[in-house]
Amino acid sequence: MKKVIYLMLRRMRLPLIVLISVYAISILGMTLIPGVDDQGNPWRMDFFHAIYFVSFLGSTIGFGEIPYPFTDAQRMWTTFVIYAAVVSWLYAIGSILTLVQDQAFRHVLQFSAFTRKVRRLQEPFYIICGYGDAGRTLVRELSEHHIASVVVDHDREKILELEVEDLPFYVPGLYEDATDSNTLIAAGLKHLRCRGVIGLTGDDDANLTIAITSKLLAPEVPVICQSDSVDTALNMDSFGTDHIVDPFRIFASRLTMMFHSPSMYLVYEWITAIHNTQLSDFRNPPPGTWVLCGFGRFGKAVRESIAGEGIETRLIEADPEVTGAPLNTIVARGTEADTLQEAGIDDAVGIIVGTDKDTNNLSILITARDLNPDIFTVVRQNHLNRNAIFEAAHIDIVMQPGTITAQYILGLILAPLLDDFLHQANEKGEEWANLLVSKVAGLVEDAVAPETWDLEISPLQSPAVFDYLIRDEQVLLGEVCARPHNRDERLPCIPLLIKRDDQDLLLPEMDEPLQAGDHILFCGRTEATRQMRHTVNDHQVLDYVHTGIDQPGGSLWRWLTGTR
Repeated sequence: MKKVIYLMLRRMRLPLIVLISVYAISILGMTLIPGVDDQGNPWRMDFFHAIYFVSFLGSTIGFGEIPYPFTDAQRMWTTFVIYAAVVSWLYAIGSILTLVQDQAFRHVLQFSAFTRKVRRLQEPFYIICGYGDAGRTLVRELSEHHIASVVVDHDREKILELEVEDLPFYVPGLYEDATDSNTLIAAGLKHLRCRGVIGLTGDDDANLTIAITSKLLAPEVPVICQSDSVDTALNMDSFGTDHIVDPFRIFASRLTMMFHSPSMYLVYEWITAIHNTQLSDFRNPPPGTWVLCGFGRFGKAVRESIAGEGIETRLIEADPEVTGAPLNTIVARGTEADTLQEAGIDDAVGIIVGTDKDTNNLSILITARDLNPDIFTVVRQNHLNRNAIFEAAHIDIVMQPGTITAQYILGLILAPLLDDFLHQANEKGEEWANLLVSKVAGLVEDAVAPETWDLEISPLQSPAVFDYLIRDEQVLLGEVCARPHNRDERLPCIPLLIKRDDQDLLLPEMDEPLQAGDHILFCGRTEATRQMRHTVNDHQVLDYVHTGIDQPGGSLWRWLTGTR
């Protein structure tokens, strides 16, 4: 607010000086010029009447010769006052209009309004730096789960997109450089309700600066940043960045999983999918020789990962000197049929297209299919606004960096145990994964991905269960998973993991007794989330689920029941 007042006074200094000077001279002149009263005696206007007269005359409210008719000299001076006041007012009003339209002033106003909105936030929120594909997806998903967020982006157009976005509730956005410490503070870095800072600017240096600034100014606030290079990731890690996200390596590890454990890959895809995502048909990638187009960050991560599975790749790269491609790389873009044939597309079992241009990727895909219609296709999609054309291309696997990044971060926020579960599940065999797939498949309805959520047995998240436990009464996992209005039916959900101080239980049984402090990871339909929250928070519902007796809820009903 101080900046707004300062800028206003600085821009309006000359117009205000002109306006005040005109009024002062006009008032002084009215007091000095002699007049006559109604008796014909000499009379001079006092300051009170002069100020009153010039006030309504200069502002064009009205006109009247007060308290007596004017002499010619007074009327001549009044004529000067009329023109001078009108001109000075026009000058002042014009300056105000110019100031309002000034970009710097409007930006200061927006910054001040944004700061006030953030300061008034009463619910926990996350600061999201960057409103690209990942940031946009993350904001929408957090809003769908009733989690507040604040957005900062250096691109004005993206903030305008945020303002017109159809979100469940308002998300403050600021057009500003997120690497500026003042910007992060204005966005709520030191706010008591700030739950984390997420760097998704698309620039490794900017994300690194955000991580460093956040950790220095607010060490207790968790920081999640995207990094596309190993050097930047190591630098972030040295400053204590809590989570570093590399979408290319995440995808490469999942692609590798498809070769040695297809069922585990399905588990990954299903339980990490974005809310209400339609599940696509699964096709297992064939072993053999693959063609890899593009040896940038994505290509390097994929080639290194699938090489461990014994998958041979033939490289096509337009700038091998820049990317550091091997000597046997075919130097070309890959959009020409001759280049693909030179790479052996005719006898290849699959092609991975990973350049940073969507048009080139689609061109390579179409050309490859013309030469080998049965080839397995993996294509990188750089921008989510091109979903329609990528869906029309019927690609086997589409790699979207923004979606993968958002999925990973959502898992950290909505289900912190998910990462632990996936690491432990990955160590199990294919038979165990098949069993899990069959269980999760039973939850899938209308090909919509299931939802994952965490539950902590604590006074805050599950007060009804916690009260039972502190009274040394036993509550079973199956009771929490029962329908609140029919205890004989199970909610459409699966407990994936119970994390305790001394042990982790994968796929626990329904007769597992719960303990205070347990963290439980569930997977299921959205309806199960709401009904489970109802059970663990409502003592009457838990009483029914636990005992099978539907006790009256209100004091009056309890009294009436007791009198009977």
